[in-house]
Amino acid sequence: MSKSERLKNGLLKIGEIAREAGVLRSTVRYYTEIGLLPVAETLPQSGYRLYDREETIVRIQQIKATMRQNRTLLDIKQEFSV
Repeated sequence: MSKSERLKNGLLKIGEIAREAGVLRSTVRYYTEIGLLPVAETLPQSGYRLYDREETIVRIQQIKATMRQNRTLLDIKQEFSV
């Protein structure tokens, strides 16, 4: 899948999502690992994880807002789990 096809479908790689959401790539990976962010698609040959642009950015914003309320990631996971 080419970059233009991905962008047309609203799918971004980890680095692209991180840049747009204002977080580190490691944060996106961690949130994915603990079940806070869903992967929309995984490219079979490269293994790249693709994320739905709008859904993922909104979710990251929700997580950041919840953390500003001094809630733990466990609380957030129970509230927003995928």
